[in-house]
Amino acid sequence: MGSFFSNLFSSLWGSKEIRILILGLDGAGKTTILYRLQVGEIVTTIPTIGFNVETVTYKNLKFQVWDLGGQTSIRPYWRCYYSNTDAIIYVVDSMDRERIGVSKGELVAMLEEEELSKATLLVFANKQDIDGCMTAAEVSNALGLPALRDRQWQIFKTSAIKGEGLDDAMEWLINALKAKQN
Repeated sequence: MGSFFSNLFSSLWGSKEIRILILGLDGAGKTTILYRLQVGEIVTTIPTIGFNVETVTYKNLKFQVWDLGGQTSIRPYWRCYYSNTDAIIYVVDSMDRERIGVSKGELVAMLEEEELSKATLLVFANKQDIDGCMTAAEVSNALGLPALRDRQWQIFKTSAIKGEGLDDAMEWLINALKAKQN
């Protein structure tokens, strides 16, 4: 996957660092996705208390990803990291029907923040490898994504454990960010 990003990034930007936040409720798979994107494999994780930040350099692009903890007590601090964010990856546990309303509330509140008004939104309907999960369309509707008019967004069905959907989603994000710069 590293060479995939290298080839894509090498022609896109000079030395600009792209800042991406990975957000979502606790247990959604944010940290697993971060390390899957960085090293291309599953890394054993524990709940994130605070944040993980990883900077990955692909030829001329520094891709800085901030993975912020999703516990109730940590969510109010997300806003401390909004400044200069180019994109948000919002991860939803597609099996967590009980908290999809909470997830929507957090997403809506975040998207109302002025500092994120220009950030591109990429939603991962994660855990699609589990039988009985919500479809990407169900997650999209539950989050109210179709009502978003003034923001570039897309939703992808993903499985962090299997790596499914991540390449397509990241390719869309890179193209979306490139189009914004033109």
